[in-house]
Amino acid sequence: MPDPIRVLVVDDEDRFRTTLVKLLGTQGINAEAAAGGEQALALLAEKPFDVVLLDVKMPGLNGQEVLPRLKAIAPQVEVLILTGHASVDIAAEMIAGGAADYLLKPCPLDELVGCVRAVYDRRKAVGSR
Repeated sequence: MPDPIRVLVVDDEDRFRTTLVKLLGTQGINAEAAAGGEQALALLAEKPFDVVLLDVKMPGLNGQEVLPRLKAIAPQVEVLILTGHASVDIAAEMIAGGAADYLLKPCPLDELVGCVRAVYDRRKAVGSR
């Protein structure tokens, strides 16, 4: 049996963050949470994650500020932007900066899990070449 996917959920909304961690767990995905950018960067420096679900609008470091720092710490991590604040410009900027995809809240669980598995599988395929 393959190792479970390790996901870091970075979102300043406590209820959303804790609910998403639980829901991902029901899908066989090991998820942890960070309440903001600073905490996310500290966790990434301590332990490996496969995928990061990153909010854009957060107090302190926002998602746009976190992304390049995150990629500097863990370049192999896939990043999915998950936000309620849609902007084509921000989406384009973040994808150019290394994010794999941009999803809008509320995102159906099956769609989110499908995206997490797809970017994880793509990373594994690239890593095995």
